[in-house]
Amino acid sequence: MAAGSANRYPMPRSVPAPNLGRAFKPPPTGSRLWRLLDLFSEANIWLYRRSGGRIGGRMGRAPVLLLHHRGRKTGEARVTPVLFLADDERLVIVASKGGAAKNPAWVGNLMAHPTTTVEVGRRRVDVRARRASEPERNAYWPRLLEMYPSYGIYQRRTDRVVPVVVLEPVGDR
Repeated sequence: MAAGSANRYPMPRSVPAPNLGRAFKPPPTGSRLWRLLDLFSEANIWLYRRSGGRIGGRMGRAPVLLLHHRGRKTGEARVTPVLFLADDERLVIVASKGGAAKNPAWVGNLMAHPTTTVEVGRRRVDVRARRASEPERNAYWPRLLEMYPSYGIYQRRTDRVVPVVVLEPVGDR
């Protein structure tokens, strides 16, 4: 795992979004507040695409990609903004959900349908998703915390081991 290899996925300069997860715990599963958070995500996706990632492309120092995934039960196409760490050609994402008790739905969707697409700025990349092995997760975790320290807060809020997912390119578009 090469350190400092983020240049393969350059992001434009952008205005960082505030990290509200540091101050607020995630709402309970099934809460109406999740729908409000979904609306913020939809607005982020719209702004990200229109600006090529200049708006909605960062949270603090962490860059954001748009993760395409298909519902494992419904088959419905979905898009979720997710922070990422570039590691050579791989993209590493974290299923923190702010430290909620359950994984975000996109994890199960990716495991059921691992071949997908991500948008990084204006670039689209076809990828195959897999959970990081325990040694990989242990190696990535300090780099992920350096990029986005709140992951440590989120891990302490939950009893689950927060999954780290590796996205490996299968071809560029």
